[in-house]
Amino acid sequence: MTLRVLGVDPGLTRCGIGVVDVEKNRRATMVAFGVVGTSPEQGLDQRLLVIADAIDEWLDRYEPHVMAVERVFSQLNVSTVMGVAQASGVVIAAAARRGIPVALHTPSEVKAAVTGSGTSNKDAVTKLVTKILRLDAPPRPADAADALALAITHAWRAGSGASNTGAATTGPGSQSLTPAQRAWADAEAKARRAR
Repeated sequence: MTLRVLGVDPGLTRCGIGVVDVEKNRRATMVAFGVVGTSPEQGLDQRLLVIADAIDEWLDRYEPHVMAVERVFSQLNVSTVMGVAQASGVVIAAAARRGIPVALHTPSEVKAAVTGSGTSNKDAVTKLVTKILRLDAPPRPADAADALALAITHAWRAGSGASNTGAATTGPGSQSLTPAQRAWADAEAKARRAR
């Protein structure tokens, strides 16, 4: 069965969205991608409404099985974190209204899943997303590429046999993981042990 994942790189100014179909053999195919933009000159309520309406449209049009959203993480700019958190809340609520499960992934988890290194830069992520999805040109802007990377990460994690205990790199089935998936699972297990 093919898993359809809608990935979202949340933000108030630019909210990246990408839809990917992933087969059991982990072959990923791009379905659609785009960016929802809002102006800082608009009120917060109107900006969130634009994002909510766009997400509703994408969910209705593409009917994903699951949504993958970038987990909000601490940054120095509190107003940026707040905007990302508010956009994330609108996106997650839209999925919840439809009964669509939502998975949250940190930027380092996504980088590790797609590139094999949790410290890769945006250019490396975009390059490998382009290769994984067999695209003729890189998805632009970077927010759209990040959304596609989130979708790929979730699908690969869901299909990798990874458990919530973080023990996906050893034992039966671990031989079928790609190097990037093994790196991601190792990074996830290390993060859990550090808590």
